[in-house]
Amino acid sequence: MPDAIKDIERPLGQDLDGPRAPSRSRSLSRGSIGAGLAIIALVGVSAAIALREPALRNPQPVATTTPKVTAPAEVPAATQPPATPKVETASKPDGPQIIHLQPDPGQAGSGGIVIRDPSAVGQDLRVAHLPDKALIEQSETGPLPIRAADGRRPFDVYARPWSGARGARVAIVIGGLAVSQTGTQSAIAKLPPEVTLAFASGGNSIGRWMEEGRRRGHEIVMQMPMEPFDYPTINPGRNTLTVDATPEQNLISLRRVLSRTTNYTAVMNYMGARFTAEDSAMAPIMAELAKRGLGYIDDGSSSRSRAPDLATQDGVPLAVADTQIDATQDKAAILKKLDELEATARAKGFAIGTGSAFDVTVDAVAAWANQAKMRGIEIVPISAVAADPNKR
Repeated sequence: MPDAIKDIERPLGQDLDGPRAPSRSRSLSRGSIGAGLAIIALVGVSAAIALREPALRNPQPVATTTPKVTAPAEVPAATQPPATPKVETASKPDGPQIIHLQPDPGQAGSGGIVIRDPSAVGQDLRVAHLPDKALIEQSETGPLPIRAADGRRPFDVYARPWSGARGARVAIVIGGLAVSQTGTQSAIAKLPPEVTLAFASGGNSIGRWMEEGRRRGHEIVMQMPMEPFDYPTINPGRNTLTVDATPEQNLISLRRVLSRTTNYTAVMNYMGARFTAEDSAMAPIMAELAKRGLGYIDDGSSSRSRAPDLATQDGVPLAVADTQIDATQDKAAILKKLDELEATARAKGFAIGTGSAFDVTVDAVAAWANQAKMRGIEIVPISAVAADPNKR
């Protein structure tokens, strides 16, 4: 107690009993605690590193909760850059080059689900001028169209795509291509791509003009010369099918015509009022077209044609023209015929007109087609309005 009183009474800052020795117990206590904390921290860090390294070397799955994320809308195919088709070529030194398109390997085995319309087997328009190797049969006269092993037909593969709508449709076939080089070039350049082009089998450079027409989006048909009533005074040209020829002779002539080029959907008669009226003459031809997967277009000039009945019997796609638009080669007369086609299309759903590649015809069709589209008429390729027994 006296010591406590002395401490209280001692003036601040003065030690009445002299200097005091430092407290040993207090100093030892503080030093021990500091050292202990340092050791504990070091051990803790070492343990954490030791425990973490195996986890880094052997990561274990950790259960996590993934927040639900709404996927962005899929970009439409039309906005995506088209893939470049892969092309495989094969040719003979003395024959035409055959080019076969291979599917894009990126589309197969990608793990995605692809939905396709089984009937959508038409060519990509970017490569529409290239023949499909699977649809080619080699012959002495050149490549012949044939059904593919998987059942695909030239009629389907080489058809120009269209909307599939049920509105009024007009198909126009302009024939005589490849007869005049300047006229052919003008027709291909001026006519809308929806107009079908028919090549005269006796024309020149058919392969080159076919490629140009297909590049511009046109569907192609081949004109087949057939015997008219005034034959041979009126002669359709080389390889004409005649009533007096044997079926084998006519088939040889047909194959010569078919081998002039590739990438066409159908055969169209050129003249032939007498030939098409004879079952015995026409039947072998129609059977051959069925075998090769081609369609048949009747220009409608003969009411006695047996083509419709035989086409149905053999399963050949058939289109019969409603009118010839340029029987009179006058622009006003041609435009009037085209207006009649439009009225027919509005009445029954579709109409078919045929014409030749005269300058006046080409100019009239090009002008009328642009205006008809604005009136709600769809110009379609001939395959779009053909009656196909295989698709009933």
